[in-house]
Amino acid sequence: MTIKVSLGDDAFTPDLRFTPEVAEATQPIYEKVRGIIPEVEWPVHAPYIARINELKRELNAIVLAHNYQTPEIFHGVADLSGDSLALAQQAAATDADVIVLAGVHFMAETAKLLNPQKTVLIPDLEAGCSLADSITAADIRLLRESYPGVPVVTYVNTSAEVKAESDICCTSANAVAVVESLGVDRVLFLPDEYLANHVAANTDVEIIAWKGHCEVHERFTGAEIRAYRESFPGIRVLAHPECPADVLDEADFVGSTSGMINHVDETRPARVVMITECSMSDNVTVNFPDVEFVRPCNLCPHMKRITLPRILRSLETMTFKVEVDPEIAVAARRAVERMLEVGRGEAK
Repeated sequence: MTIKVSLGDDAFTPDLRFTPEVAEATQPIYEKVRGIIPEVEWPVHAPYIARINELKRELNAIVLAHNYQTPEIFHGVADLSGDSLALAQQAAATDADVIVLAGVHFMAETAKLLNPQKTVLIPDLEAGCSLADSITAADIRLLRESYPGVPVVTYVNTSAEVKAESDICCTSANAVAVVESLGVDRVLFLPDEYLANHVAANTDVEIIAWKGHCEVHERFTGAEIRAYRESFPGIRVLAHPECPADVLDEADFVGSTSGMINHVDETRPARVVMITECSMSDNVTVNFPDVEFVRPCNLCPHMKRITLPRILRSLETMTFKVEVDPEIAVAARRAVERMLEVGRGEAK
């Protein structure tokens, strides 16, 4: 079959066919994902997967995929995957010439900060983030005037300009460890209010929070969690710390996406629900066939802008290149590198 793909104003029609050769080349991947990708869909995905993987070899390129990517990306073309911290660590260590970030824009910027001489691509420039949009560099400068001498800890879900105004970055995996690494009595913690509150509950350091929210996680409620428990007796609830406090209060475990995966691996619950973006459960269930995953479905519209056709176009045309102003990059890189020095710091 020939597959025609429309990408809005940038429509293109690659001549991709589900040939016996493509079927053979992608069969090991399909065996892994056959439980979550219907057989009828595989002839659509497989030609893209085969061509993307071929181009990666030709270009010495890798695909970094966040845990919220769809299974055909996460398991089909990703060379490295994980949460925001894992992607930053992997970006810092890669020897590839080209990095394609299957995630959102701030992640691609972070990869560029850590690899200034490499080509970093994001398949869709509109793959943004509500948290990154909730605060600006000017906001931080004003906060520093109001709280002179108080260190600024900035969630990695922010623009390079915001990182450049910060003392150190963190992710949901190492936020508490980062805060405590500063050895101070109080910090400005930006921009996620719910993560800030979670950190405040787990440290003696005074946390001054901003009111940014993730448009995916803020939609979950404590009432939903109670409903899951009533409908699925014995279910174990794992929640991301970007969720509201009433959700975290109802959860059995609170942690980053990688922390959730590690928790499932270590505890092997019979039934579990991950209170986070919905592709997460699809990707994780592949490695835990003995665990029943109840799937909430709050989608991130930005993550879903990344598709196999767009990844292919990105590699074929070397678009869209991510650049960071050199003056901004120096300070932003320093904040990210300080975060990496702290490491994961998350209780498993």
